[in-house]
Amino acid sequence: MTAQYEVRGEVAVITLDNPPMNGLGLSTRQGVVAALERAVADAAVQAVVLTGAGQAFSSGADIKEFGSPKAYQDPNLIAVINALEASPKPVVAALHRVAMGGGLELALGCHYRIAAPGTQVALPEVKLGLIPGAGGTQRLPRAIGVEPALNLIVSGEPVKSERLAQIPGQKLFDRLAASADSLMDEAIALAQAVAAQHADGSPLPRVRDLPCKHPQGDAYFQFARNMVKGMARHFPAPAKCVDAVESATRKKFDDGMAHERELFVNLMMTPECMALRHLFVAERAASKIPDVPADTPQRTIAQVAVIGAGTMGGGISMNFLNAGIPVTLLEMKQDALDRGVATIRKNYEAQVKKGKLGADKYEQRMALLSTTLSYADIAQADLVIEAVFEDIGVKEQVFKQLDAVMKPGAILASNTSTLDVDRIAAFTQRPQDVVGMHFFSPANVMKLLEVVRGAQTAKDVLATVMAIGKKIKKTCVVSGVCDGFIGNRMIEQYSRQAGFLLEEGCTPAQVDKAIERFGFAMGPFRMGDLAGNDIGWYIRKRRYVEQPDIRYSKTADLLCELGRFGQKTGAGWYDYAPGKRDAIPSPVVVDMIEQHRQDLGIAPRQISDDEIVQRLVYALVNEAAHILEEGIASRPSDIDMVYLTGYGFPIHRGGPMHYADFTGLFNVAQAMKRFAQNPHDDARFWQPAPLIQRLIAEGKTFADLNR
Repeated sequence: MTAQYEVRGEVAVITLDNPPMNGLGLSTRQGVVAALERAVADAAVQAVVLTGAGQAFSSGADIKEFGSPKAYQDPNLIAVINALEASPKPVVAALHRVAMGGGLELALGCHYRIAAPGTQVALPEVKLGLIPGAGGTQRLPRAIGVEPALNLIVSGEPVKSERLAQIPGQKLFDRLAASADSLMDEAIALAQAVAAQHADGSPLPRVRDLPCKHPQGDAYFQFARNMVKGMARHFPAPAKCVDAVESATRKKFDDGMAHERELFVNLMMTPECMALRHLFVAERAASKIPDVPADTPQRTIAQVAVIGAGTMGGGISMNFLNAGIPVTLLEMKQDALDRGVATIRKNYEAQVKKGKLGADKYEQRMALLSTTLSYADIAQADLVIEAVFEDIGVKEQVFKQLDAVMKPGAILASNTSTLDVDRIAAFTQRPQDVVGMHFFSPANVMKLLEVVRGAQTAKDVLATVMAIGKKIKKTCVVSGVCDGFIGNRMIEQYSRQAGFLLEEGCTPAQVDKAIERFGFAMGPFRMGDLAGNDIGWYIRKRRYVEQPDIRYSKTADLLCELGRFGQKTGAGWYDYAPGKRDAIPSPVVVDMIEQHRQDLGIAPRQISDDEIVQRLVYALVNEAAHILEEGIASRPSDIDMVYLTGYGFPIHRGGPMHYADFTGLFNVAQAMKRFAQNPHDDARFWQPAPLIQRLIAEGKTFADLNR
């Protein structure tokens, strides 16, 4: 059992004990019901305290049982809550650290509640595309009022117990404990007091019996619907939260519960909910490296150095400054160093101006930054990250100097986006200490960090980098060594297809609008203009030498030959007005594409938005399948995390691999075979990867490979 039972005087204490966050799995639910029955049957027990061991009261659903039949097996959570509510002896919930989701719903089913200071309270189900499903939408409005409850339910964000306790007339907490250390003593004292209070048989208080009304119900709920409609876009759950809370104000409690359950079950089957639940599990799986145990010792990272004060170097530095880690920024020339520091200051000052950062925090972070023109000054850093020009010769110079000056045990990381990390490691006498840390631009904003594992990268280096990535609030995904790693290797195929679409009849605006309607944050041509078209040009020039058999559309090269590198030059695939980022279709570019099409002898054709989306997205899927076969990525869900957090893939579609599963791998393969018949496309690329063919033959999906 993952629920413990003990008796302290006249009070039985039931402790949820399912590490790390006391998830309400089947064993825990069974344990609570069994312990409660034991307490009720014991004549010496007058009251019950329900609490959680370790780090939390309860975070709700047990992710180990996520989506499995066990999650709904009796006693389900509603049955456990009903048992607590029906107990003839008072039940006091003692909350600490975390009371979220089903954990909060469990507490709302108890007769009394006491919370330690700083307890994080939330109903985060909306973040999984759901509504609370065990009475949260019905009891919380009764406990704290309709508006505060709906705000908490629709946002899914945690609120501290002290703030909730200040709501006028709230019935969520009967009292706040003086401290976390005194919580249990105070909970037992409260249990003894209420047991004496109800010794005469007077009815115990139930949240379900509290009134639930809003004085301007019709107007308020219409306002709430309008608000969530603008915020939610692709997700149905927030609007259903409004419906469920409204039912709490208009229906009898049991009828409201039935309505909540109906909404919950229907949402469970939506594509958006499936995508968000996949994301929830995938994000946690990405931190696990199959052959690196969770208890692998880590190296101490107390001082970081960054080589290169350009856009990437400055952004990378900010991540560590934000986490309170001192950074030394190194450049070759003072003016470059001054520009880099000025940019960091400008970024922080913008946050201060918007009220997102206090002036004192700004000064604290800048105080952690030091600068130098000498490698000798960074010799004692625990981690050094190079962010210099993407050229193997430049990398060689940097890593040979680092090898000569850095202390033993220092981690040497490259921010390369495409180059061979093993080759970079070979420039040193310590390849075991070399790793790729590929940040995404802007590095101080983007969540993704590709951690590139070289052939000789030590396990403790990997464990340390994954931990420091988490500390600087990145989503870390491990990649093996190949040209472009996971994300950029896939995006190259996506970009090739975008180029072929131009040759066959599309305009940049048509391609971008089709993929943006699908849900991408930005289409391939707007993305190229933002990143700088010269970056892709540089990579293609290398490809033309190293892999001359790969065919590209020449449209992007012609664009760069015109000096149209994107927003930074005021002209790329689109035109840009000075100081603005609005993409204005360019007649110069359209003429250039049409002339190129004529030179190739291609008659333009009408191309549907569906074909555009399929060619772009399935190009990602096919290349990803090759990446999995080669062992570059450990699991399909890791690839989804790369694209959801680094490339703007629509969250409501769950990432390219999840989307392929949802569409059906057979259907995906059939589309690929159709594209292979296109004389202007790359027939060889469109042969479905062997992994896709094998999964279809075995009746499996990419999800079956997640582990």
